[in-house]
Amino acid sequence: MLVTLSWLSQYVDLKLPHDELVDRLSLSGLNHESSETVDGETIVDLEVTSNRGDCLGHIGVAREIAVLTEQKLKLPKVQFTESAVQAADLISVANDFPEACPRYTARVIQGVTVGESPEWLQRALRSMGIGVVNNVVDVTNYVMMECGQPLHAFDAAAVAGQQLVIRPGLPSEKLQAIDHRDYDLTAETCVIADADAALAIAGVMGGASSEVSERTTDVIIEAADFTPLAVRRTARRLKLHSPSSFRFERRVDPRGIDWASRRACQLITEIAGGSVAAGVIDTAPSVADRPPVELRLSQLPRVLGIEIDVATVQRILAGLGCRVDLAHDGASEAGANRNAASLRCVPPSWRHDLTREADLIEEVARIHGYDKIPENAPIPVAPSSKRPFDSAMARLRGVLTSAGLSEAMTPSVVTEKLDASLSPWTDRPAMQTRTAMLEGSKRLRRTLIPSLLQSRAANWASASLHADLFEIAHAYLPPQDDGNADALPVETYHVGLIMGDDFFVAKGIIETALTRLGIRGQLSVETVERDGFASGGVVALTLADGQTDEVIGYLGVVADSLVRSWKLPGSVIAAELSAERLVELSHLVPQQQAVSAFPSILRDLNLVIPESVRWDALSNVIHSAADERLTNLSYQETYRNEKQDGPDRKRVLFSLELQSLSETLSGTDADGIVENIVAACERELDAVLMR
Repeated sequence: MLVTLSWLSQYVDLKLPHDELVDRLSLSGLNHESSETVDGETIVDLEVTSNRGDCLGHIGVAREIAVLTEQKLKLPKVQFTESAVQAADLISVANDFPEACPRYTARVIQGVTVGESPEWLQRALRSMGIGVVNNVVDVTNYVMMECGQPLHAFDAAAVAGQQLVIRPGLPSEKLQAIDHRDYDLTAETCVIADADAALAIAGVMGGASSEVSERTTDVIIEAADFTPLAVRRTARRLKLHSPSSFRFERRVDPRGIDWASRRACQLITEIAGGSVAAGVIDTAPSVADRPPVELRLSQLPRVLGIEIDVATVQRILAGLGCRVDLAHDGASEAGANRNAASLRCVPPSWRHDLTREADLIEEVARIHGYDKIPENAPIPVAPSSKRPFDSAMARLRGVLTSAGLSEAMTPSVVTEKLDASLSPWTDRPAMQTRTAMLEGSKRLRRTLIPSLLQSRAANWASASLHADLFEIAHAYLPPQDDGNADALPVETYHVGLIMGDDFFVAKGIIETALTRLGIRGQLSVETVERDGFASGGVVALTLADGQTDEVIGYLGVVADSLVRSWKLPGSVIAAELSAERLVELSHLVPQQQAVSAFPSILRDLNLVIPESVRWDALSNVIHSAADERLTNLSYQETYRNEKQDGPDRKRVLFSLELQSLSETLSGTDADGIVENIVAACERELDAVLMR
């Protein structure tokens, strides 16, 4: 943002020397980029952050200087005489796109003489790097550089039907802007139109057909509030950026719109003559107050480490434009400032960034001076504990990375082809964004697996041969209510895995993760069919807690056709689990178990069981049959002897560790436990004990 010292001096006395002034501004957040003197005029270039759109005009910078130097801001008085003609009789305004234009105002000036601007106005604009056009257009640019509110002037004679309509662009509609280039408009482009066609790209640039020229006698002055997102999207899509779009993207003062409009009318009538029609057409004349923010005075020393008296805090916030009220603790009025417990602050309309107590504390600190805060100020730090979700995910990341997987981060939107390739959770069609956040990608992903497949393929193509990946991120499941057009997707956290190892390695990693999270219950698998997976090669992961069985995810072999389409070698194993359910089922608080002072007894068992019986089923039966004296169950090996055991039978060798907390177990005690286990396995699993 370029400012000239002579221009600033119209609003505030510049008591500080140049070097001290720019240093003070830098310390308060307006970084000094450079200064130069041109034709005897000192021009200062300040870096304005994106949250400080109020400083994109000389008045905003002057307000900062005023509060820094404990002065009052001097605003110019805006006075002009209105004619007997009503503006509403000359022009009408209809706002058909309030989402992109919350407020639009129009004033009419009749009988202007368009010509060359006076020298002072030309000099002011040239110092800002703005070209001179004519006295009417130059005034709109001058007011923009004065207060930060972009304006636009229409030639009233070029407005068909004497009406302005704020609306979306029409299909195949084009507009030639004042840079004499044609731009394609879309339904997402907010335009200002008349009865026939678009006249301007809202918030970005006016059109050539209605620009003010020497033949113009009546002008319409536009002052409006266009939403930052709408302007930013339009400017980016059209590759058309202007001083106006730069300011609208950073928000303008909704209450300053009328002041800027009146200021422009005053200067135009003084320079170009003419008369201002009575009244203003305003689509939203009332602007609500900003929500109040409470500032607890006890927070200042706690956060900053220094004491700042209430009067200074109140002066700073009031100087920045806040409406400040004291809240007392019941003390006498004489000691009101000293005993105030908090301040109730209503931020000004031009400070959209002041929404929290921390914002007000930052304002007090930067104006009071960061240099006044000692480097060794005792600031107590009390870090909060992690959320259960964060703690659980940290443990999960540890398990996955220790297993050799690398964490990936992929976009939340995918292409139609990627979305259609695989979706284990739902067959309902994916929801779409209105515009593509990435080229060709409009669908909200229903699963993380396709994105991880794409990442694995990209890594493989780059010679990264060990691209086993995982991701913890949101998936967006379609809502159940088809009839509700406004229904939002069900946004849930998932854990996705992509590996090149075999199925059982992936299952073992998942089981380790469940153990590390302290999840109780037995994990079992059930074969299901899902598109994108090999036939018979995908299972639902079910967690049984003795009362209910719950599907927490899916694990399977990706279909060969899908693997080949990504040019990946070998087979690919994919898994996805509900991270939110894992957190809900986890037990993160360490559970201490007493250590027995008595010796343990080890027993090895060799059971012949049907081939179809899995280890998890055998383990469940063993634990159910034993009591708390079974402290450890260890799998040893599996082997087959069809001649002795018959077809479809296998031998499973495992070890039991038996121990009591209260006594030394005898051989008889151990035999009784083993007999119970063997009997249960014979009864429930058709097992035979090898002796």
